Amino acid sequence: MSRIGNSPIAIPDGVTVEVKDSMVTVKGGLGELSQEFSGVDVKVEDGSVVLERPSESKEHKAKHGLYRALINNMVLGVSKGWTKELELVGVGYRASNQGQKLDIALGFSHNIVLDIAPEVKIETVSEKGKNPIVKLTSHDKQLVGQVAAKIRSFRKPEPYKGKGVKFVGEILRRKAGKSA
Repeated sequence: MSRIGNSPIAIPDGVTVEVKDSMVTVKGGLGELSQEFSGVDVKVEDGSVVLERPSESKEHKAKHGLYRALINNMVLGVSKGWTKELELVGVGYRASNQGQKLDIALGFSHNIVLDIAPEVKIETVSEKGKNPIVKLTSHDKQLVGQVAAKIRSFRKPEPYKGKGVKFVGEILRRKAGKSA
């Protein structure tokens, strides 16, 4: 029994959910998202979205929880939005942005310039004595995660000194160095 799939999704004020054929469209103050679905029945009933599965097969059980989570993320995204913060740990690591272009220096011979999707708002914070922080904000959770993962992939944190691009609050597994 899917505990996630059985719980209804509350629709906050200012958000509308439409179900047509096999497509769910969620509109809110921050934007509009749509998602195709199959294998479940989606109904909008008195201020909440309810998902039901037609049978107890393994595939239907899996999709029940999946689509409930995806629709919930869409509702939360268009009402509140999603934010990811990345921290650049290392000497000389810098970040700046001009519009939707992110320019980061990660210790390579050249700076990395990355064009960010227009749906994602980007902000860089550089305070003296602290590591630079890149803030990504959007109504689409998947897109924010994808952009954050792309930025992190340029230099993942290494286990000895902890240098690299890490998420704010991420706990890294550290290793002891050489014992002389």
